[in-house]
Amino acid sequence: MSPSSSQPPAKSSTHTDLQANKYIPPWTSPYIIGVAGFSGSGKTTVAQKIIEQINQPWTVLLSMDNFYKPLTPEQRELAYRNEYDFDTPDAYDLEAFYNCIISLKEGKKTQVPVYSFALHNRTEESISIYGANVIIVEGIYSLYDPKVLALMDTKIYVDTDLDICYSRRLLRDIVERKRDIEGIIEQWDKFVKPSSVASVRPTMYNADIVIPHGSDNTKAIDMIIKHIRKQLQKKSEEHLAHLARLGRMVAPINHNNIRVLPRTNQLLGMKSIILNRETSNDDFIFYFDRIASMLISEALELVHYSPAPNDIVTPSGYIITDGVVQAQEVVAVNIIKSGDCFMKSLRKIIPEAIVGKVLIQSDSQTGEPQLHTERLPQFASGCKVLLFDAQVISGAAATMAIKVILDHDVEESEIVLVVYLASETGLRRILNAFPHVKIVVGNLSAIEPKEGQDNDTDWWMSMRFIDARYFGTD
Repeated sequence: MSPSSSQPPAKSSTHTDLQANKYIPPWTSPYIIGVAGFSGSGKTTVAQKIIEQINQPWTVLLSMDNFYKPLTPEQRELAYRNEYDFDTPDAYDLEAFYNCIISLKEGKKTQVPVYSFALHNRTEESISIYGANVIIVEGIYSLYDPKVLALMDTKIYVDTDLDICYSRRLLRDIVERKRDIEGIIEQWDKFVKPSSVASVRPTMYNADIVIPHGSDNTKAIDMIIKHIRKQLQKKSEEHLAHLARLGRMVAPINHNNIRVLPRTNQLLGMKSIILNRETSNDDFIFYFDRIASMLISEALELVHYSPAPNDIVTPSGYIITDGVVQAQEVVAVNIIKSGDCFMKSLRKIIPEAIVGKVLIQSDSQTGEPQLHTERLPQFASGCKVLLFDAQVISGAAATMAIKVILDHDVEESEIVLVVYLASETGLRRILNAFPHVKIVVGNLSAIEPKEGQDNDTDWWMSMRFIDARYFGTD
């Protein structure tokens, strides 16, 4: 075929490899469940039962009530007189609702507005959400917008008799929203009931599953939860398989991105003390702190420096013209609890360092790494981030932590993973996913598992013990 052919060029193997290497965390493909029904139908109760039963970390309940449109002063006066229709689709900011779900689906940190029913307006506050594995979208018009429907994995309609909904709404608005009974009845007859019949009920036909008799139908809810669990199990297996593929790629490790502490007699002696189970806790902490200081100092060699703006005058009056100053802010991030072992040494070397934390733990049943908590600071533009983890075995936790940091607008090349013990399999997994990350390691195992053994569990240091020894919890 000639070069002038209009046929698109075939994708190169390099392009394919790059796509395969890309790490895809679970929160960039969240499982989205829509729950709709009349006001008072029990859809919130159904959503809460699903949350309790699936028991997934980072499950987000996104209520449409947060997305009422801000009212003008004139509309607010109507609302106070129960003359404003809150039950029509036009009362909701459907575009903002859709954009919020898209943002969560893309794994971005998302601000959800807060609506005040007492003020009939949005407040200045917002709810910050990041890392949703499961999103439950709940509201009377959750199944209304075709764009939102296209994002959902499971669509549920809670079908409850309108008279039951009426009695529930009366009780809720009197007790929870402190409204007078006359206004509730007037609003129901004038707006709620007509909109329910005309606009909410037709969305039932968009549902995958209809729950008759609402939240009282425990058998139907149990069946739905079993279905969702199966889908989440499949999603978990796909994530684990993806991580495993990153570890199995046998491309040579780019040692230009890895700094290993030199094998000196002093370092080997301290390593022997740390690995000896007969070592006392006090000695273990003392010698680990020494190695931690060496690792941090090595990592700081990767921080950018620039010429000092002024000459330096020594106490004897000698002038130094080639001084340098640190040109980058350094931010530390711990993978709890393993990374906390470095904090004592970090505070001695950089007392003013800003420290953030992430908690990543493996599911006890599936073994899938899951993000439970992130408490990260606002990263300054161009800062250097030191990510601390005492042991890298499979590399899954560090891989996930790096993705979290990248999602907070940090450049990949400005992340330095600082670790004491690491397997080559774990580091290969990390660098396959993030080839520009730098790694500083105290002890890198060149021992690979025998054929047929599992790369993660058959390594000679496959048991996490550093933080347990350091904090005396072993």
